[in-house]
Amino acid sequence: MRITWGVLAGLCASGASAQLPSEPAGGDDARGEVVVTAARTVLPASALPLTVDVIDRETLSRQVAVSGSVVDAVSALLPAFSPTREKITGVGETLRGRSPLYAINGIPQTTPIRDGARDGYTIDPFFIDRVEVIYGSNALQGIGATGGVVNQVTVRAPERDGWSGRTLVQGNAGDDLSGESLGGKLGALVSYRAGRVDATAGAAFERRGAFLDGRGRRVGYDGNQSEIQDTGTLSFFARAGVALSDSARLEVVASRFHLEGRDHYVPVDGDRATGVPATTRRGATPGQPSTGVAQMVSASLTDGALAGGAFTLQGFYNRTSDTFAGGVLATFQDAAIAPVGTLFDQSRNVSRKLGGKVSYERAVPGWEGLTLTAGFDALVDRTAQTLVQTRRAWVPRTDFRSLAPFAQGNLRLADGLVRLAGGVRYENVRLDVPDYTTLATSGARRVTGGSPAFERALWNGGVVLEPAAGIRAYGSYAEGYTIADIGRVLRAVNQPNVRIDDFLDLTPVISNNREVGVELKRGPLTASSTYYWSSSEAGSVLVRGDDGIFNVVRQPIDISGLELNLDTLTPLTGLNVALGYSHVTGRTDTNGDGRLDADLDGANISPDRLNLSVDYRAGRFSARVQGRYYLSRRFQGQPIANDFSGYRLFDAYLAYDAPIGRLMLSVQNLADTDYVTYYSDTQGPTDNARFYTGRGRNATLSWQASF
Repeated sequence: MRITWGVLAGLCASGASAQLPSEPAGGDDARGEVVVTAARTVLPASALPLTVDVIDRETLSRQVAVSGSVVDAVSALLPAFSPTREKITGVGETLRGRSPLYAINGIPQTTPIRDGARDGYTIDPFFIDRVEVIYGSNALQGIGATGGVVNQVTVRAPERDGWSGRTLVQGNAGDDLSGESLGGKLGALVSYRAGRVDATAGAAFERRGAFLDGRGRRVGYDGNQSEIQDTGTLSFFARAGVALSDSARLEVVASRFHLEGRDHYVPVDGDRATGVPATTRRGATPGQPSTGVAQMVSASLTDGALAGGAFTLQGFYNRTSDTFAGGVLATFQDAAIAPVGTLFDQSRNVSRKLGGKVSYERAVPGWEGLTLTAGFDALVDRTAQTLVQTRRAWVPRTDFRSLAPFAQGNLRLADGLVRLAGGVRYENVRLDVPDYTTLATSGARRVTGGSPAFERALWNGGVVLEPAAGIRAYGSYAEGYTIADIGRVLRAVNQPNVRIDDFLDLTPVISNNREVGVELKRGPLTASSTYYWSSSEAGSVLVRGDDGIFNVVRQPIDISGLELNLDTLTPLTGLNVALGYSHVTGRTDTNGDGRLDADLDGANISPDRLNLSVDYRAGRFSARVQGRYYLSRRFQGQPIANDFSGYRLFDAYLAYDAPIGRLMLSVQNLADTDYVTYYSDTQGPTDNARFYTGRGRNATLSWQASF
C-alpha cells in the first residue's frame, strides 16, 4: 500500500486527548490514521499541511526486488524524484529539484562538510519496515532537507511473545543469463519477546554482477566515483528494547553496512560522436577496492504519557568511511611525488557524527485544540577527505557543530474544519577548520584555519481546510537550509595568504518552500494535486569541471512544479490503476546581473515525468506492471548538446503466496530498452568516459517467508 497525505514537516498537530502514544505500531495511531515518524509528531499526517508518501514494507520489498536499492525504489515510485545515476554515488539526484536528506530512524546520513553522495547506501533494505518521504524544503531534521526528507524506518519490535522472523533468498541475472551478470542475496531476521523485553537480530549478504544494457553490452564503469555493479555487501542489524511501563520504552538500535567492489573490471571510454557508450573490460583496478562502510548506534527513551504528553529522547553515533576508486586524475598530480600524468591516487571520506534530540509534545490543558511542542537538537560532525595512496589531506579534518532549539504549535478550530500550524527552529552553526595545505595542483597554498559561524531562525506555517469527509485543502510555507559543500571549497583554495575566517562564506543556502494542494478520498478513488514554488537568494548549484569533478557555485535559484496523482480501484475485482505526473522547472542567474537567465541543467533538476501502474490480485496471485515516461527537455541557456531526449521504462512483478512463503518474479526494464541515462545525457558533452547507458532487462527470482 502506498499512501499520500499532507504533512508539514516538523509541526505538531492537536489531539483530542492528552494521552499520546509513544510509538504507534506500523506508523498508525489508534484510529488507523497514518502517522509519519519523520514529522516528529505522534499525530496523524492528515492534520498537517504538506505532502508525504509512505512506502510500506510490501511495496518497498517488491520494488527493491525490481530495482535493487531503496534509492532506486524511491526514484521509480515517486515522479518528483529524479532518475538515478544507477551508480553508488547520488550526485545530481534530486527531489523537487533540490537535494533530499536521507535519514534512518530520523538520524541524518548526509555529511554536510564533504558530501560523498553515498548517503542512500548506508543500510540494507531488508531491515527497512517503511520509507517516509516528506516533500519540500524544511528544517525538520536540521541541515540538508532542501528537497525533502527520505526517512528509512527500521523493522519494529515484535508485538507478541515468543520467536518470530523472516528470510529472503534471491537470485538475479541479465537478459542473456551470462555468468558475469549473475547476482544474489540472502537475508535472515530473528526476533524474540518475553513480556516487557524484546530483541531482534539479522544479517544480509548480497552479490551483484556486471550490469548489461539493452544491447547486451556491459554498462560503463565509473572509475572515479565508484560503482554499485560488481560489488558485494554484508550487513548486520540488531535491536533490543524494554518496556519500562505501559507507555515508556527504552531501546537500542545498531547496524553495520559494508559494501566493497569485487575488482573484476576496468572502464573503457565510449565515443559520444558515434554513439558508442562507455563499457568495461576484464582487468584489475589499481589501488584499494572501492568500499562504503556505515556504522550506526542509537539509543532512545520514549514515554507517551509523561505528565499528559509525549516525551522523546534520542542519542546516536554514526560513522561512515567511503573509499573511491580513483584514477590518474589531473587534480591528484604532484611533480614532487611522481612525473605529472603518471600519479594514481584515490580519495577516502571519513565522517563521524554524534548527536542528540529531545522533544516534548502535549495538548494545552483546558484548551485541548492547541498542541505545543518544544525540543532541542545537537549535532557534531567531524569529516576529513584524504588521498589513500599518498596520504595527503585533500579536505582537512573539519568539525561542524549545530545547536538548534525549536518550538511548534498546531491549533484545531471549528471541530477540525480548520487547522493552523506554525513554528520556528533556531540554528546556531559553527565550523572549525584547522590550518592546512592544499594539493600541488592548487598551488600547495598554506591556509590559516578559522571558525566561521552563523545563526538563523527558520520559520514555517500553514493551514488545513477539511470542508467535508475525504476532502482536504492545504497551504504552507517552510524554510529549509543547507550549506554549500564546504569540502569542495576548502580543497579548491589556490590563492596565497588565505584566512578561513575572511575567506569562507558560511552563509547558509536558505530555500523557501511554498505549497498549495487539494486531496480527494472518496470510495475507490484517491486523487491529489499540488503546486509548489521555492526560491533561494544564494542557492547552491553544481558546476561540472573538465575533469568531471563538480564544484559548488552560489547563484540565485527559483524552482516551481506541479504534481498530480490518481489511484483508483476498477469495476474488475482486484484491479487497481494509478497515475502520477511531475512537472518541474528551475531557473538560475549565471552571470550575477540579477536576472534569471538560464535553466538549471540535468545535474540540478529532474525531467518531467509520467508514471503509470496496474496492480492485480486474485487469491494467492498478485501482479504489477508499471511504466515510467521520462519526457524530453530543452535546457534554455545551456549547451544544446546537453538537451535530454527522453526515454521510457517498464517493470513487471508476479507473486504467488505458497503454503510456505512467497515466490516472486520481478523484471526490470521489461522491454529491454536501450537508453543513455539522464545524468549522462545532460552532462559533459565531450566526456566519453562517463557516457553511460542504463541497465537493460534484468530478472530477479525471490523466495521470502515469515514465521
